[in-house]
Amino acid sequence: MTQAPPLELLKQARTRFTQREIAAHVGKDIKTVRRWEKGDTPCPSMLEPALRDLLQGGAALKHGAANGAANFRFIDLFAGIGGIRMGFEAHGGACVFTSEWNDFSKKTYLENYGADHSFIGDIVSFPANDVPAHDVLLGGFPCQPFSIAGVSKKNAMGRPHGFECSTQGTLFFDVARIIAAKQPAAFLLENVKNLLSHDKGRTFEVILRTLRDELGYEVHYKVVDGQHFTPQHRERIIIVGFRGKTAFSWDDLRLPSVGPRLSSILHRTDGNEPVLPWDHDRFFDHAKQRVQPKYTLTSNLWTYLQNYAEKHRAAGNGFGFGMAYPDSVTRTLSARYHKDGSEILVSQGKRLRPRRLTPRECARLMGFPDTFRIPVSDTQAYRQFGNSVVMPVMQEVARIMLPHVQARPRAN
Repeated sequence: MTQAPPLELLKQARTRFTQREIAAHVGKDIKTVRRWEKGDTPCPSMLEPALRDLLQGGAALKHGAANGAANFRFIDLFAGIGGIRMGFEAHGGACVFTSEWNDFSKKTYLENYGADHSFIGDIVSFPANDVPAHDVLLGGFPCQPFSIAGVSKKNAMGRPHGFECSTQGTLFFDVARIIAAKQPAAFLLENVKNLLSHDKGRTFEVILRTLRDELGYEVHYKVVDGQHFTPQHRERIIIVGFRGKTAFSWDDLRLPSVGPRLSSILHRTDGNEPVLPWDHDRFFDHAKQRVQPKYTLTSNLWTYLQNYAEKHRAAGNGFGFGMAYPDSVTRTLSARYHKDGSEILVSQGKRLRPRRLTPRECARLMGFPDTFRIPVSDTQAYRQFGNSVVMPVMQEVARIMLPHVQARPRAN
C-alpha cells in the first residue's frame, strides 16, 4: 500500500532529525510524533508543508529545532476547535497558549491538539502579563456591540480614554490589552463580514482606531470567500496587523479562480469512502455503502420546510431551504444547522427526501482533514463547525504573513 505523503515525509525527516527536533518544528510534543511513527495515529495531512519546510531548510532549521525553537510561536484566543491554529501550524508555528470557554469545543480541541501548553477558559479575567511571549496573536473574537456614545462624556469627566474607554466590556478589549502588554510581531483577527457595517461602520472604526492609533500597528483587512478552497460560499473578514512597516499585500494571496464542488466532500457510495477508525460507522454505513439513514429528513420536517418556503415565496420573500447538488457550492454553514439543516440540504434524487450533511462532511466543508476527530454529539459538532473557519483560508493567509513575521525580532 502506498503511504500517505505526510508519513513518507516524516520518515524522511527521521533520517536527519530527532523526534524532539521534529516535534519542536511542527509544534507538537514528542509523544505525538512517536504515535505517528508507530502508526497508532495518522500523521495529519495538514503537516505536509511544515515537514517539507523542515527537509528543505536543512542545517539552519535543524539548529533552530535543536534549540527548541519552532519557526514562530503563536497564541490561540477564542479558539473554538482550532481552525485558525491548524492553518498556522501547517507553516511550522507552535501554539504556546490557548483560550476557549466552551466545554464542548474544549473537548474537541484537546482531542485533536493535546494539552502541551497553558489552556484556559475565559480570557476576560486572565492577566495579560501572564500570557506567554508570542510572535503572532490569533483570535476569532465574537462581535459584540461597542458603546461609543459615552466616550466624549468620559473624556470630559477625566476618565480613561483610548481603547480602554471605547472597547471596555467587549471581548475585543481583551485582544487589545494582550497586544498592548505583549507587543507581538503580528496578529490575525477573524470575524463575520457584517463587522464592516455593524452600527453603520462605527464598530469597525473603533477596532481600526484601536489597532492603528492606540496600539501602533500597521493594519490590513480583506473579506475572503471560503469557496476558493471548499465548496461553500462563506465570506469572512480577516484583519492582520504588524508591529512596524511592512510590504505586506493581499495581492500575494493565491485564490483559485474555480474552487471544488460539493461532490468533493460528500461520503462516497462507490466503495471508496475511507474507513476512519475514530468514526467507525457513525456517519457512514460501510457495509451498505450509504450515509446513515438518520441524516435523511423525516417526512414531517421535509413537508414543513417545503410549506414554509412556499409561504415566503408567495409573499415575495427569499426565505426557504437551500438544496445542494454534487456540482453545487453550498450556502454558508451556520451554528444552527443542527436544528433542521435547511441552509444546506443534500439532494438524494426525486424519489428520496433530502438529507443533512453529516458532521464528517461538515468538517470537510470547513477544510478540516479526515484525521480531525469529532468526539462530541452531532448537535455540538454542527455548532462547532458552523462557528469555525475555513481552515485552508487561514493556511493561505498564514503563508503570506509569515515572511513579515520572521523579519521581526523573535518573541522572548
